[in-house]
Amino acid sequence: MFDLGRTFMQSVERSPHALALVDGDIAFTYAQWFDEIARVGAGLEALGLTRGDRLLVALQNRWEMATLHWACQFTGIVIVPLNWRIKPEELNYSVTDAGARAIVYEGVSAQAVAQSAAAQDIARIGLDEVAGATHAFDVLRACAPAQLATEASADDYSVMLYTSGTTGMGKGVPRRHRHERAAALAHVAQNLYRHGERTLGVMPLYHTMGVRSLLAMALVDGLFVCVRRWNAQLALDSIEAHALTCLYLVPTLYHDLLAAPGFSSARTRSVTKLGFAGAPMNDGLLKRCSVAFEPELFVNHYGSSEVYTFSIDQDATKKPGSAGRAGLNTRLRVVKLDAASPGQLASRGEEGQIIVELLGDEAFEGYWNRPDANTKSLRDGWYFTGDTGYLDADGDLYVTGRVDDMIISGGENISPVDIESVLSLHPAVDEVAVAGVKDERWGQKVVAFVKRSHYVDERALDEFCRTSDLVNFKRPREYVFVDQIPKSPVGKILRRKLSSGEYELER
Repeated sequence: MFDLGRTFMQSVERSPHALALVDGDIAFTYAQWFDEIARVGAGLEALGLTRGDRLLVALQNRWEMATLHWACQFTGIVIVPLNWRIKPEELNYSVTDAGARAIVYEGVSAQAVAQSAAAQDIARIGLDEVAGATHAFDVLRACAPAQLATEASADDYSVMLYTSGTTGMGKGVPRRHRHERAAALAHVAQNLYRHGERTLGVMPLYHTMGVRSLLAMALVDGLFVCVRRWNAQLALDSIEAHALTCLYLVPTLYHDLLAAPGFSSARTRSVTKLGFAGAPMNDGLLKRCSVAFEPELFVNHYGSSEVYTFSIDQDATKKPGSAGRAGLNTRLRVVKLDAASPGQLASRGEEGQIIVELLGDEAFEGYWNRPDANTKSLRDGWYFTGDTGYLDADGDLYVTGRVDDMIISGGENISPVDIESVLSLHPAVDEVAVAGVKDERWGQKVVAFVKRSHYVDERALDEFCRTSDLVNFKRPREYVFVDQIPKSPVGKILRRKLSSGEYELER
């Protein structure tokens, strides 16, 4: 199998003059971008980084970040992209855990770097004349390389992503070139991407969705338009200005895009393919996106950093909530919630834990320096995802939440997702999240946290649920009207914050 450096060279050789990357006023063809990548790769090697070394990068989605990702694929250096909002203690952990040789950063991440003791012991490459740097990024670019040749093989590590930790530090997920290339090929195939597609590069390049968009565009000689920090108006302007053809976002960003001032179908008519991942999309938002974009293809993709694709549904509106069936490189099962082995299957319609076989081409091989996490999640050749779901009578998968998010009320196991889908259809509900809150009688009670688009009271929402097909024991026992639903940097609902009272009431 090709490594990723050779994969990029395919695009340079096929389409040297095709537009490859845009970041504001900066635009590179494939030939021009390859020259930048070669210079940066040579600059990293001049600093003493060699094949197999880990390079931490704490940057927004800017052209330098995308260029560093590709430079590492040629040199064999392992890129370790971090959230640019990282805290000093998290950075300390990552530097030490990854055994990093250097870090690249900018102003938004400079404070964390300055306050991290571990970061002071490695090379610090700064952008925009940021304080505390030992080297300037422009110095890397000044290197004049010989003809750049790929030094990595398909079996070398390409990237290490850190999963977001809920109670502790994240876990390193090392992925080889062959894992990454297989995942990118699957992304192209499952989203029916054609030659020359154009996408919005807004999902963070420290997240699997962002990396997949970057690699997939190179596979089809496409255009990657950087959006440094999410801004719905800027995203809308980018779609219109660059005639983007495909979007791959978390549901929250679609919600924001539709709510952006000046949104109209006329401004987004170039978009023919929609894809979403990271969280289920509720019924209400599915309908709104379908009407607004009228896409040829509307894909629900379900996966993770560890195994890029679990399942895929190429017609998301046909069976709202369905995550479809196993992807091209995957086998999946639903086992009983308390299953200790992959053979303890749940019945059709029974909620259980979703597991995925590790022999798939996209699957990782284990966590970095975390034998405890491997023992918990990797069993008999299968990855236990920690996600809950069930298979319907047709064999389609429905993802209902996380094992840790399961609400146990009066002895019943209740997942939040189907309750949220019902409430999302009420015209006064802008956003909704459901969580379990401690209760003396029930153990936990079902509470709906609602952001209103216009006035509605608890009584009306309760009546709406009563007249829906929601079973009575799942009906929320309380409604809380909030200013915002707390979310992670990539748009996932943080139910633990709702359960613990970390939210602002509607003003």
